[in-house]
Amino acid sequence: MFTLAARGSSAPSAIAALQVVELDADLRGVLIPRVEVQVVARLGLAARGGVDVHALGARQTVHRKQLRLGQRVVSVRLHLGAAEAVLGAPDAELAGRVVSLEELWGQSAVCQLLEQLERARGGDELSAILEGAIAERVAKAGARRPGTQLVRQAAERLTSANVNAVASELGVSERHLRRVFQETIGVGPKAFAKLSRFRRAVRVAREQATPSWATVALSAGYYDQAHLIREFRTIAGVTPRALLGELRGAQAMD
Repeated sequence: MFTLAARGSSAPSAIAALQVVELDADLRGVLIPRVEVQVVARLGLAARGGVDVHALGARQTVHRKQLRLGQRVVSVRLHLGAAEAVLGAPDAELAGRVVSLEELWGQSAVCQLLEQLERARGGDELSAILEGAIAERVAKAGARRPGTQLVRQAAERLTSANVNAVASELGVSERHLRRVFQETIGVGPKAFAKLSRFRRAVRVAREQATPSWATVALSAGYYDQAHLIREFRTIAGVTPRALLGELRGAQAMD
C-alpha cells in the first residue's frame, strides 16, 4: 500500500490538503468525518468505468467501506467556503451529500479530466492533474460569499474556545455566527467544534501505544472521559477503544 501524506498545494486559495492511497491488497477503509468539502477521484474496479470523481460534502459521522486491491484514491480537501469557486455549488448545498463531478462541472469537462487521470502513471501525476483542474476552476471563479471570511476566522478559534466566546471575540452575536455557518457551510459552529474535538482526540490517541483516555479527553478539550465516550459513540458508533482498534487495522482516510 502506498500513501502520499496530506500536503499543501499549488492552489492555496482552494486546497487545504491532498492524500493519495494506492492499494496492494484488499483493506477496510475508515473515513473520519470532516466539515470541509472533498474532491475524490477513484481509479480501479470499484469505480464506474474504471475511473470516477465525486464531491463529498460535510460529514458528521464515521463511514466505513471496503477498499479493493489495485484501487487508487486521490482525495483533495478544500478550504472552508472554497467549494463554490471549485465546484460551482456552495459548501452548504453539498453538506451530507456525495455528488458526481459530472453534475457540477458538466460531462464534457469531466470526460477530459477522466481521460487525463486514466493516463497518469503514479500518485504524484494523479495529484498534479487534479490540482491543476481545481486551480483552473478557481482562476475563473467570481468573488467569495461574504460569510466565508467570518467562518474561517471562527473555525480557527473554535478548536480551543466555545461558540459564545468566539462570537464575542469576533464582534458578532452567537445567533449571527450560527446563521452564517449554516448558510455558508451547511453545519453549525457547535457541530464544527464537536467534529474538531473528535478529530483531535483520534489524532492524540493514535500517537500513543496505549492511550490513557482520561488524558486524551483532557488534551482534546472534553469535559472528562465520559464526555469523550458519549461523543465517540455518537460520531463513530463505537467506543474510543473500538475505533482505535479499527483504525490500526484499516486505512484511515481524511
